[in-house]
Amino acid sequence: MTMTQIPLVDYLVLGDKPHLTANECTSCGARFFDRRNACAACFAEEFKTVAIQNEGIVRAFTIVTFAAPGVPVPFVAAVIDCGGTSVRANVINVEATPEKVSLGMKVRLATYSLGTDDHGTEAIGFGYEPA
Repeated sequence: MTMTQIPLVDYLVLGDKPHLTANECTSCGARFFDRRNACAACFAEEFKTVAIQNEGIVRAFTIVTFAAPGVPVPFVAAVIDCGGTSVRANVINVEATPEKVSLGMKVRLATYSLGTDDHGTEAIGFGYEPA
């Protein structure tokens, strides 16, 4: 069976060097991960696709201890500053405690398998791990 990988979100690019992409307003430079008809900052309508840095700094985080049934807890939800672009993601591959995660912590993009279906298609998610 041939294994096919698909990203969980459209802005995750897989391959030899996985990375995130954003839609950047060509007028003001604001960046958005979702599709836009107009810029929320300046209302311009032209965008270009740009790659987001794979390394970043934790700017805000919370340790989630209660979640929907079936979601393993605790986990760390964070806002990561990747060269001026804010990315909301989980901090993974680290113990979810204040002693192990901190503001200003350096992190890097990491991908992981979310599971494989009966046809051999593997869903790939992303998070950030300590650098």
